[in-house]
Amino acid sequence: MIEKIHLSVLREISRNGSLTAAANRLHLTQSALSHTIKKLERQINVSLWLKDGRSIRLTEAGQYLLEQANRLLPQFERMDDTLKQFANHETGSLRIGMECHPCYQWLLKVVQPFLAQSPGVDIDVKQKFQFGGMAALFNYEIDLLITPDPINKDSIVFEPVFPYEQVLVVSVDNKLAALKQQQHITPQQLCDQTLLTYPVETARLDIFQQFLLPAQCMPKQHKTLESTDIILQMVAANRGVASLPKWLALDYAKTLPLHIIRLGRSGIYKHIYIGYRKQERSNRHIQTFIQLAKRSNSLGSL
Repeated sequence: MIEKIHLSVLREISRNGSLTAAANRLHLTQSALSHTIKKLERQINVSLWLKDGRSIRLTEAGQYLLEQANRLLPQFERMDDTLKQFANHETGSLRIGMECHPCYQWLLKVVQPFLAQSPGVDIDVKQKFQFGGMAALFNYEIDLLITPDPINKDSIVFEPVFPYEQVLVVSVDNKLAALKQQQHITPQQLCDQTLLTYPVETARLDIFQQFLLPAQCMPKQHKTLESTDIILQMVAANRGVASLPKWLALDYAKTLPLHIIRLGRSGIYKHIYIGYRKQERSNRHIQTFIQLAKRSNSLGSL
């Protein structure tokens, strides 16, 4: 009863906001698009949308079907792409999801040799997911998920790639940098600082979950920025402090006036993991990428 075209119509209406725009995207006439949905509504005996002036409002049933469209259509599209690759004698593609904002510099060190070893394989990197990285992996939106926070699922394999230490980065002009004899910082010392982080929910920020909140401390201000370069330029200008992987901080400290301090006496240590669907354990492109990623683990010793 439900066909791919029905899901595509609802998704395009949600994306474009009108029947006309959705029809253009699907290369249909507006009347053909309306007829397709009306026929489905008669079959299921429920309305999927209501017209509100020039706009369209999905009913509860329509919203449910839209959610299923967002989940299922990427899988159909993945199958279509794979069949096209077979028809064109292409090698394939690898879609990588990133839940590690500061890992792009590391990723480039892996992508370069991967492309050299895998002629014909295209790489795409996604960072924003509608339902999160794990859902994107389940729903075939991506093939690999790079994350410091793996979630145990029977159908997903997570392989550790390299360890790293999470540190505090401050300007050499910051008062914390003046304490040369101090090898680590306490949570209380951040209470009068502006903390700069990526736009990630606090529940997934290690500096909050493993350092500040257990000590019932909060920074004076918390600001979010998307760019690693901008964050560290702000830190260098003494506009705030940031918590980043030590290997990345050391790299930027070569050209910027930055000082690196351990978070707590014992430090905060993490791993980068690569996750993939268990059924694709034998996928040659995935295994090649993982092996190259593991060879880059010299970064983790910094």
